[in-house]
Amino acid sequence: MGNLPVILLYIIFAVIPYLVAGINPAIVMSKLIYHEDIREKGSGNPGFTNFKRVYGNKFAWYVFILDISKGVLLCLFSAFAFKAVNGQFHLGASYAGFFAMLGHSYPVWYKFKGGKGFLVACSAIWFMDWRVALVAMCIFLILLFTVKYMSLCTMIAAWLCPVMIAFPFGTYCPITAEAFDAEHIAMICVCALSCALMTWRHKENIKRLAAGTESKFSLKSKKAKDTEAENN
Repeated sequence: MGNLPVILLYIIFAVIPYLVAGINPAIVMSKLIYHEDIREKGSGNPGFTNFKRVYGNKFAWYVFILDISKGVLLCLFSAFAFKAVNGQFHLGASYAGFFAMLGHSYPVWYKFKGGKGFLVACSAIWFMDWRVALVAMCIFLILLFTVKYMSLCTMIAAWLCPVMIAFPFGTYCPITAEAFDAEHIAMICVCALSCALMTWRHKENIKRLAAGTESKFSLKSKKAKDTEAENN
């Protein structure tokens, strides 16, 4: 009976992040503004990158902000709830982050056809360890503006997170300057599971990368790129 609050905690912060994160801004905005379904356009992925490619910059950054915001709020709420019940702030953030990714990727609201969860995952890692998040973000941006393959940069930056948190797989982590404990180990496992989910969601991108047909990321708007193409 004494474990009931902890059990409820895990149930609540599996269900709520899944359901809330399942509400996809790209799908909602494509239907409300353009009367189309973003899942039927471009790559078919209802996320920031595909929305930007299809519709341009005008509303794409709203998708970006809303995806980040829902992840931040869910992870923060869960982190403080876990801290209040069992003192595990970081595990609470990673736990909610995983189920938010699951909801974003396989939303019950849209027949389980959703996005890839990268922006939601970005929200979670900052609450797990801001130092790891900062390093991962810097590496991501460097790769994005050199390699320019969003999918590849996303997966590399994602997998760096559990590695940086755990390296060198001993009793002490030099990057986070903390001794390993049950929460730390659980957090690494949840983080790795989130990365595995993200990689699975990028399986089509991996095929296109291997075939050399993956689209490159650009900050230019759709209109600017179309004008540039016409002038060339």
